[in-house]
Amino acid sequence: MEKNFEALIASYIENKVGISEHFLSDELANNLKQNLYSLNEKNLLKEAGTGNSEAIAYDSAVRSDSIYWLDKKHNNVFENEFFKHIEDFIRYLNQSCYTGITGYEFHYSLYEKGDFYLKHLDQFQNNSRRKFSMISYLNSNWQTADGGELLIHQDKTNQKISPTQGKTVFFKSDELLHEVLPTQTTRMSITGWLKCD
Repeated sequence: MEKNFEALIASYIENKVGISEHFLSDELANNLKQNLYSLNEKNLLKEAGTGNSEAIAYDSAVRSDSIYWLDKKHNNVFENEFFKHIEDFIRYLNQSCYTGITGYEFHYSLYEKGDFYLKHLDQFQNNSRRKFSMISYLNSNWQTADGGELLIHQDKTNQKISPTQGKTVFFKSDELLHEVLPTQTTRMSITGWLKCD
């Protein structure tokens, strides 16, 4: 477990974008994916917006995915396992990097064929609590032709990251513009933020 935590942190320090190929085990990723399928079949996912509860907007020309917020109140065994993994990572991150993270929030993201999310930052203008963005992917057998890559914009180069199962990406929420390129097939992830009070 710590090996995957360290891979995420070390690559972040080197390139401002942390990547761990196996942050989530296949078993946990598969269970979360099945949970997402079940939620979608029950029509529990909602149109994703931009902004926060104080100022939220819905525009499918900017963002076209659907989301479902994870919550310990659901008492879902797989969501709780994911939360424990995140809490273990936060402890490791705070102890090794003194980041002072005190909380987190995560949601499922479901992109159907043709869905995308245009270039944006993850931190709100009216709320700076989000410190780090984290995306964990749930897509087995992903092929290049499937599209849906995360494109991160940096000064010298753009980085295109394939959304393959188990992979987690980690970066500062207020620093890097990024987008989700149009997907050619169903694309699933858990997206969220590590926060400070």
